Amino acid sequence: MARLEVLKYPDPRLKEVSEPVDAFDDELRHFISDLEETMRAGPGGVGIAASQVGHLQRVAIVDVSSKPKIAHHGRLVLINPEILKWEGFAKGREGCMSVPDYTGNVIRAKKITLEFFNEFGEKREIETSGFEAVAIQHELDHLEGMLFLDRLVSRRNDLFQRKVYS
Repeated sequence: MARLEVLKYPDPRLKEVSEPVDAFDDELRHFISDLEETMRAGPGGVGIAASQVGHLQRVAIVDVSSKPKIAHHGRLVLINPEILKWEGFAKGREGCMSVPDYTGNVIRAKKITLEFFNEFGEKREIETSGFEAVAIQHELDHLEGMLFLDRLVSRRNDLFQRKVYS
């Protein structure tokens, strides 16, 4: 396994749309291992998208299980993910490894139904809410070439210089 370099804003590759995965092979699983090691090495990392390391395939990892008292599905490898349904909206603060010096207020769906494949090509569908749902939506935005900066409630009032890296 190896840590990969995380692209930082304003790198133009962060704005590119990722392509679907069509081969569920050892090469993909090796990349996922490297991607996960990269996520876990970052401060407070609960998710990462392949596009954040310059790999433009529809792959993301989300694992919020380290956060106490949060409902979750454990480690999720999301390949070719698609949100089928969403309910309600809430504003919350987000940060990102690709925008390390800032956080911002973003509106996200409170609850989502998600369809995806795991690293073995098995199709899954989950329903999730709260912090896990927000983390998934954040990572799926990366696959579409979007950052939380693109979803700020207000550019004037909802972008904050980060004071703590956790």
